[in-house]
Amino acid sequence: MQVVVFTLNNEQFAVETEKVQTINDIMKITKVPKAPKYIKGLINLRGNVISLLDINLLLDIDKSSTEQQNIIILKIQDELVGIVVDQVDEVLDVDKDKVENLEESRRKIYIKGIINFLDRIVTLIDIDKLILS
Repeated sequence: MQVVVFTLNNEQFAVETEKVQTINDIMKITKVPKAPKYIKGLINLRGNVISLLDINLLLDIDKSSTEQQNIIILKIQDELVGIVVDQVDEVLDVDKDKVENLEESRRKIYIKGIINFLDRIVTLIDIDKLILS
C-alpha cells in the first residue's frame, strides 16, 4: 500500500495514495459565508471549484504557528475535496502488516491504524470516514 505522509502541528498523518488526486502549493482561498466551521473555503483548480476542509478541526488538532504550505486534493465518492496541511512530507510504500490497529477504546472511527516506523509514528486516516462522519 502506498501512502502520502503529511504534517499537522508537528504530528504526522497519512492517507492512501489511491484517494489523492494531486498535491498543490497553497493558493487563494475564497471564504464561504455561513458555511460550517470545517469548511475553510473554496479554491479554483484548473477551472474546478473545490471545497477546502479544515482537517485540523476535523481531527481536533491545534493549528501550528507555521503557515500551512500545501493542499492535498482527494477524491471521495466521486467528488474532489481539498485539505490544507502544514506540509507534505513524502510518499511511502508500507506493508499492510506494518499498520497496527488501535484498541477499540482508544480508536476513533476515522483512524485506520498506526504505522510504527523506527524513528516516528504516523497515524493512517480513513479519509472517507473522517469527512462523512
